[in-house]
Amino acid sequence: MALTNDALRDFLSTLDPYAALPPEVRADLVTRFHQADAAPGGTVYTFGERLDGLYIVVTGAISVTDEHGSQVSLLGPRNSFGERGLGRDGVAATTAVAQEPTTLLVLPAADYHALTRDHDHVRRFFDRTRRERPRVDDLATARVETLMARQPLTCRPDATAREAAERMRDAHVSSIGVTDGDRLVGILTIRDVSGKIVAGALPADTPVTQIMTPDPITLEPSALGSDVLHAMMEHRIGHLPICEAGRLVGMVTQTDLTRHQAVTSADIVGEIAAAGEAREMASVTRRIPQLLAQLVAAGHRHEVTTRLITDIADAATRRLLALAEETLGPPPVPYLWLACGSQGRQEQTGVSDQDNCLILSDDVEPGNMRYFEELATFVCDGLDACGYVYCPGDMMATNPRWRQPLRTWRQYFTSWIAKPVPEAQMLASVMFDLRAIGGDRTLFETLREETLGTAQGNSIFVSHMIANSLKHTPPLGLMRGLALIRSGERKNTIDLKHSGTVPIIDLARVYALQGRLQPVNTRARLEAAKAAGLISSRGGQDLLDAYDHIAETRLEHQARQVRRGEKPDNFLAPATLSDFDRAHLRDAFVVVKGMQSAIGHGRGMLS
Repeated sequence: MALTNDALRDFLSTLDPYAALPPEVRADLVTRFHQADAAPGGTVYTFGERLDGLYIVVTGAISVTDEHGSQVSLLGPRNSFGERGLGRDGVAATTAVAQEPTTLLVLPAADYHALTRDHDHVRRFFDRTRRERPRVDDLATARVETLMARQPLTCRPDATAREAAERMRDAHVSSIGVTDGDRLVGILTIRDVSGKIVAGALPADTPVTQIMTPDPITLEPSALGSDVLHAMMEHRIGHLPICEAGRLVGMVTQTDLTRHQAVTSADIVGEIAAAGEAREMASVTRRIPQLLAQLVAAGHRHEVTTRLITDIADAATRRLLALAEETLGPPPVPYLWLACGSQGRQEQTGVSDQDNCLILSDDVEPGNMRYFEELATFVCDGLDACGYVYCPGDMMATNPRWRQPLRTWRQYFTSWIAKPVPEAQMLASVMFDLRAIGGDRTLFETLREETLGTAQGNSIFVSHMIANSLKHTPPLGLMRGLALIRSGERKNTIDLKHSGTVPIIDLARVYALQGRLQPVNTRARLEAAKAAGLISSRGGQDLLDAYDHIAETRLEHQARQVRRGEKPDNFLAPATLSDFDRAHLRDAFVVVKGMQSAIGHGRGMLS
């Protein structure tokens, strides 16, 4: 049955985003639409086909499937479809088939583009890309390469203190990098000269190697400005060399940061670094939920907020390691403390338990193991006191299984890859997110490279990891709805962690294995996979946008809880969202399901 113009005008006046249009614009729009009918089983369009326009269901039902035939939506009256393809290159990203006699309205592509161009609220309604929020400050988001002084002053290791001091005076700087060829071997500051040469009465021709700080802490140009500030606060330094592949490319000083502010998180890191016991640290980490709420309110992107929150956990871990060594004495052999899970990926939110392990030097003797058991207990107990609760799965260094010599860790990874039984898949998923926190980092560097190479070369293992990555599915229901938890304490909510971010985290981990990619952070893995061609440019961008939207929705939910005085969690009631936000969240889940379908069919891309 054909709709009259009056009926169509009444229909649009109750439908977003057309209801908010001026009456005269809506009246003109009525003349632009045309009606189409589809019989049961009739195809409206197929994947890869050029779209005629935007479709709206008036009566009936439309099944939308991805390129592999997996259903991603069942649409009923008042639902629109086709906007995703129209918003990119005009080519259908899905297939749409009528499930019953269906009446559709079609807005031609040219009229759709004119409407979104001329009316901001319409464009925002259909825009599936990431929405940037205003930012209050920019230190946390600024890359170090935009803050550092380039072409930093350098001298050779055989230079004298006098020569280095003269060079710093002439250049009007307070530090100089000591380099052997292209490699940075140390840093010398004016304070070193005054404290060790002048006050220490050493001769002016003392070699710089005797008074410099050897092997100083460094960062890469891709680090954030907040990383610099946190490192300075934790280690009480005022100069930080910036290196790329071991080559000195810049220098950042406290003076460089004076116009930037990230005071709240930096103060917390500084207080933790100066704490004398876990109880004192716990009084500081109790401010983390409020910090999260402030960062979200300030408009920081989700990956910045979670990085700042994780920096605090890193600082707490390193301080507890230092306090443990003060209590127990120096370690009998080198060791490395690593974090996995959200801390390993630098993605902690307001809800985080602890996941960690210890790699010990192969020189460790049976008699030394008691020391590391006590160290692990000291640190894990301290982290629990600070709010990082014990891992429910006992994935902690207090478990002897995760406190082993390097050779045992090699055996672990070799066996998991060679025989990927379900437990091995689960453990590999956790352990591929390892990140060094404190100790001898060389214990992990070779192991990580070896493991990635072995994993990439074992197609059976990769296939099992792909299957494992599909166990967590987005909460998609029929009729354009969301699949809610149906009973219990969390009834009528969705889990924004296990059904939201985890499916993307799992996909990103598989891409990292397939491409032998170094990043551990999920967003960095997705960007690297896109750059390496493991996923198409368009599919990669869709997944990045979906991840951004889901992750930011999760943080905004937690921030609202904190502001209400509640303990943050991951369970969101979609009914609390506007129709607009609910629709965009569902669209993000549709993208994730499509990418899961793609990788499940042996492809890494969503065309």
